[in-house]
Amino acid sequence: MLTDMQGTVVDVLLWLCVSDVVYVGTIHTHHLAVGVLFMNAQKNVLCEKPLAMNLKEVQELIASAEKNNVFLMEAVWTRFFPVSLEIGRLLSRGDVGEVKVVRADFGVPLTHVPRTVQKELGGGALLDIGIYCIQFVLMVFNGEKPETIQATGVCLDTGVDEAMVVTLKFSGQRLAVCTCTITAELPNEAVIVGTKGTIKVPAHMWCPTSLMVNGVETQYPVPEPSLPPNFINSTSMCYEAEEVRRCLLHGLKESSRMSHTDSALLAEIMDEARRQVGVVYSQDSQ
Repeated sequence: MLTDMQGTVVDVLLWLCVSDVVYVGTIHTHHLAVGVLFMNAQKNVLCEKPLAMNLKEVQELIASAEKNNVFLMEAVWTRFFPVSLEIGRLLSRGDVGEVKVVRADFGVPLTHVPRTVQKELGGGALLDIGIYCIQFVLMVFNGEKPETIQATGVCLDTGVDEAMVVTLKFSGQRLAVCTCTITAELPNEAVIVGTKGTIKVPAHMWCPTSLMVNGVETQYPVPEPSLPPNFINSTSMCYEAEEVRRCLLHGLKESSRMSHTDSALLAEIMDEARRQVGVVYSQDSQ
């Protein structure tokens, strides 16, 4: 007779055998191994952000997806919120003119969570929450690679970044400033300043439900939960799930809204920012 634990494992394995997509939500350091494991088993993968610990690992995941001819997407859920889609429409129409400055900040006290402070678990502000700020900037600038990256920060005794400020300079004298910390509460807003106006994403910029365009606010309510959620606005994970479904129905191996190229650039920028601040993981020397 199976024990409860054995029964649970069997149930999971049976489910995986018939599933179309595997969602990888392990701690950061295991994304590569688990992602490759399932892609080698011919499973499509939606992998939680960061896609991997560094650019090298991201490239390994992408190569595995291509080798196995399966779908792979980094689960940057923010990109699929109605607010993010509306930002894309506003920018494509030129409603705020030429974008000159973007600012994004994300800071919440998280040092009580072991995985955020332990280097062997892939801790640090940038990989855990700062990634939301960097990806927002890249979304606004349509995946353009910055000309320069300047980062400064402070580290905990464990060797991971407690707080970091990353300044990105893009072509055409355009700037972006990203601030993240795991020791203090920041406004957690994002602002896009153009030559004809301003777009503001009020808190919480990583899971937004409202948008202010030149001072006029519009609400974008998310689906109501049927049970108490673990995280704020977490019912909105349905948006990225719907994108995966759309891609699979159309035979796509990646999403144009969060492409493999997008994930690689995101990792490349974070690698350089970490290098400048002095945050080094064991994966960086492998």
